[in-house]
Amino acid sequence: MQTKITIVGAGAAGLFCAGLLGQKGYDVTVIDNGKKRGRKILMSGGGKCNFTNLSIEPSNYISDNPHFCKSALKRFTQWDFIQLVNQYYIAYHEKEHGQLFCDNSAQDIVDMLLKECQKGHVKFMMQTQVEDIDSDGQGFKLHTSQGMIDSDNLIIATGGLSMPALGMTSIGYKIAEKFAIPVVPVKAGLVPFTLHKPLLDVLSTLSGIAVPVEVSNERICFKENLLFTHRGLSGPAILQISSYWQAGSPITINLLPDLSFESSFKPLLAQNRNQTIKNCLAQILPKRLIEVLIQLKLINDVIVKQLDPKQQQNLYNTLTHWSITPNGTEGYRTAEVTLGGVSTDALSSKTMAVKTHSNLYFIGEVVDVSGWLGGYNFQWAWSSAFACAQAFN
Repeated sequence: MQTKITIVGAGAAGLFCAGLLGQKGYDVTVIDNGKKRGRKILMSGGGKCNFTNLSIEPSNYISDNPHFCKSALKRFTQWDFIQLVNQYYIAYHEKEHGQLFCDNSAQDIVDMLLKECQKGHVKFMMQTQVEDIDSDGQGFKLHTSQGMIDSDNLIIATGGLSMPALGMTSIGYKIAEKFAIPVVPVKAGLVPFTLHKPLLDVLSTLSGIAVPVEVSNERICFKENLLFTHRGLSGPAILQISSYWQAGSPITINLLPDLSFESSFKPLLAQNRNQTIKNCLAQILPKRLIEVLIQLKLINDVIVKQLDPKQQQNLYNTLTHWSITPNGTEGYRTAEVTLGGVSTDALSSKTMAVKTHSNLYFIGEVVDVSGWLGGYNFQWAWSSAFACAQAFN
């Protein structure tokens, strides 16, 4: 089989790029090891697909080269993708922090991408494994489970290792290594934390309880919800900080992100001076959480009026500087993104082409660009796919 452009991966980046190139008149074939096209899109955002964010900045991305993503994000913005969504009359809504979700279903986004591919007469080879790739410097020979494909150009859009149940594999990194392209070590990102046994036994009793917090480490701070689970800590705040976490290091949890000591906490104590600490704090925190903090001996359940000014300040400091050292993360099984990937040093930031192989491209999550929670990774998929497609004229 002969084709002008082969795209490996029928996910967000691969589908979008295929549609763009097909509509330019190119002969495009997309191959993927799964049955369904856009299967990670369908699972995203609780089935509603958080397809972009109203506020996209390069600072929302993690990479060994933080400047690499700037060009692509500038050339195809969130507003450009929103315009396409509007053309298909897909209803959507904004949640907190500028996150945009489909009103109906993530299927709307997949259907839109497939219609764009249909317009460009894109061909698909699903349930097809790439077994090996050879190059003569001019084009590529793909050895697949469905036979040989000769292709002038090759675009790798295989995603990362997160959510292996959806069929995600390391094939993209293996292809990079085959062509001596460096790969930044990968690990799970946007992922829940697990806890060491003694602490887990106590905190797992809070499973299902969510609280607004500010969670930080020496690198960054996020103000979001934290969710206690039977395995450890989750929720948006934890997923965000996990991408900046190094094994063995602590995180700091502020349980009172909106309460200052002088204007809020101190008056609360004064108004409840005859109450126990537990009953007083139950006005601002879940009672079960307070009981756990007492059980962990982080706070003492005394009468409020027994606290002198220094002890009041110490109580506040304890609640705003709760230090926990995670045992680890839940890994790729529940991770929303893969950190690391094909080194941006090897790629053109304008076209996503490999500098040493002008007709080989890497786009989307397989590249060492990882976004925050909230639609940022989808926007990188759209933007990097667009940048790649613009290289073909």
